[in-house]
Amino acid sequence: MVYDTSDNFVFSAIRGIQAGREYYVVMCPLKLIPRIFLFNESEIPAKLRAQRVLNKHRIPEMATYITSNREKYVFSSITSSVDGNVHFIPYEKEGHLSKVGTLLIPIDSRFLINDGQHRRAAIEKALSIRPDLGSETISVVFYVDRGLKHSQQMFSDLNKYAIRPSTSLNLLYDHRDSFSQALLEIIEKVPIFSSGLSELEKTSISNRANKVFTLNSIYSATRELLGKTTKKCNMTEAEKELSVHFWNEIYSNMPDWKDIVNGNNSSALARDKYIHVYGITLHAFGMVGRELIKAYPNNWKNKLKSISKINWGRSNPDFKGEIIIGKRISKSHGSIIWLFDYIKYHIGILSNNKELSTKIKGGKNE
Repeated sequence: MVYDTSDNFVFSAIRGIQAGREYYVVMCPLKLIPRIFLFNESEIPAKLRAQRVLNKHRIPEMATYITSNREKYVFSSITSSVDGNVHFIPYEKEGHLSKVGTLLIPIDSRFLINDGQHRRAAIEKALSIRPDLGSETISVVFYVDRGLKHSQQMFSDLNKYAIRPSTSLNLLYDHRDSFSQALLEIIEKVPIFSSGLSELEKTSISNRANKVFTLNSIYSATRELLGKTTKKCNMTEAEKELSVHFWNEIYSNMPDWKDIVNGNNSSALARDKYIHVYGITLHAFGMVGRELIKAYPNNWKNKLKSISKINWGRSNPDFKGEIIIGKRISKSHGSIIWLFDYIKYHIGILSNNKELSTKIKGGKNE
């Protein structure tokens, strides 16, 4: 049971020890979160502040996540420093129940959030939309910190070893993202994406790895193909079928890709020689596909046959300064657009890139 008196917030709590210091874990009703953490941390001097300045643009999305997933949302603990005469009354003096008891925190104590300020703001926003959330709980970890002297170091320590999951891993695990879940089905129907050749967890591929494309690259390229511009989007069955047909058509006209799938070449060796095994090319293919299918709905497959005649080698002088910068493959937006125009030129779609046309007509790609 949790309630507040005229003098104290009173919680059932579990007491723990870290680095010789006590801390307490409580289950706090969501409706109490805005009441306990009243102040605006952005107004606190940086020398005392224990968190980043609140990024207000994140709050509506996080609040919508709670209210839209009323029966499935998950929020991790809020971690806070408290400066006040905290008093813990154990249920028993000895034994395991000596670590369980009642925690009294004076209501005039000072609280600083070390981890979870955006969760706190999102909870407040969600409560304004769905007041019935108020009786649900979130775990709060209270560290007693007299004078709030250790709060900044706690923030640093809590975040020092935190690693955000990669975009590919988020896509793989996010079962609420219907687009990414449909993409996983597509991957299994396209040889160059399946057969263990896709990197599903990382957003980059090491030089010696036997993977070809990352899940993130396939995701971005397929969004381009289907013209999806909003952050959250769905994929219809017709769009799924089109995606499978398009990527398989690309595959059928890329002999080097077939060699990798058939084991006649490795993706590692291909990365040393060609640009077509990099995400930039996949992204450009997606852009080309959207424009090609729109312009030639009945003949787009024939148009794609010409991609087999393109010199995809890193040594192609056309790529120097455009795709190959020094010895590296450029991932810039400008390089993607240039390659988009380059592919269009070679499959017979008019390009507005006059500089590109002049460069190729000058004989560099003969």
